Amino acid sequence: PAVDARPAVVFLGTSLTAGYGLPESEAYPALIQARIDAAGLGLRVVNAGVSGDTSAGGLRRIDWLLRLPIAVLVLELGANDMLRGQPAAALEANLAAILERTRAAHPDARRLVAGMRAAPNLGRAYAEAFDAVHPRIARRFEAALVPFLLEDVAARPELNQADGIHPTAEGHALIAERVWQALAPLLEGERSSQPSG
Repeated sequence: PAVDARPAVVFLGTSLTAGYGLPESEAYPALIQARIDAAGLGLRVVNAGVSGDTSAGGLRRIDWLLRLPIAVLVLELGANDMLRGQPAAALEANLAAILERTRAAHPDARRLVAGMRAAPNLGRAYAEAFDAVHPRIARRFEAALVPFLLEDVAARPELNQADGIHPTAEGHALIAERVWQALAPLLEGERSSQPSG
């Protein structure tokens, strides 16, 4: 098959990005690709979501992904760190390392951080530490921020699969809308930077 040389919008994430329990075509990155195509932007979405992945796993994978011509990195990691009770400081260090490597390899690539919130049963101290990580990382790396990826989706049974954790197709549609609102401004320069004809 022909190599796809279009600049890539890489979604580095967990099962939430992979579209656990759904056809990949119904996961929110695929819905973002449809919006990119409708807008006439010559970009391809790369869904690098892996179920169960932690920020440490993402850090192990990033060098391979950096071989792609990355225009935007969407970073969605942290949910599994939280579910495993990993220290917030370790999460922050891993996310920072991912973004530092991306910036070094692709200085012009834009960045979007998709935030997560700690489950209430983990205690107030942990929740406060965890919830502060994604906004702080976004500020540090001048990244766009989706404060909570699952806003209006989490804890709504009709928008989640039977496990109560992974969104349905309808849930992914809402996530795609939220992500697109933050992503679209980062893509505005792509149309004008592409060769015509």
